[in-house]
Amino acid sequence: MRARKIRAAGAPQHRNRVRSIALRTVLMSALWWVLTGGAAATWGLGVASVASAVAASLVLLPPRARSFSLSGLPGFLAFFLLQSVKAGVQVAAMALRPRPDLRPAVLEIRLQLPDQGARILLACTMTLLPGTLSFGLDGDRLLLHVLDRRMPNEQELRKAEARIARLFRIVL
Repeated sequence: MRARKIRAAGAPQHRNRVRSIALRTVLMSALWWVLTGGAAATWGLGVASVASAVAASLVLLPPRARSFSLSGLPGFLAFFLLQSVKAGVQVAAMALRPRPDLRPAVLEIRLQLPDQGARILLACTMTLLPGTLSFGLDGDRLLLHVLDRRMPNEQELRKAEARIARLFRIVL
């Protein structure tokens, strides 16, 4: 009877690991397919490459119980697209001025996200938005280079942070 309780307690962790391996295998296989143009002749090497990549990813980023909201993904993607266009227009307007009046700065911003994976996604998101570049993530602090410190950079970061929190089902 006691052995059943131990197995039952470990079952969700085992399912999480199996789900993580399956998802990583699908993602790495899709990446291989894209990189090789879908050439069937490459799959002999592809199977070994995908297996190696999945094994390495499990060592470097072990699966954890993480609550990820697939229903929050479309909202995050729409937010990211809108912010990209908005920031792109702002940067283009700054660049096209006859005498650009930029005030670049490095901001150190304390993040509210408790999860390291969510923090990494936020840093990557900010880097992909025009006019910002994440170049350091130390614990709960993000180092962010901005083109103009007079822009509402921290407010934009907080909006992205809130979207990512929803995506990971994190209450800030």
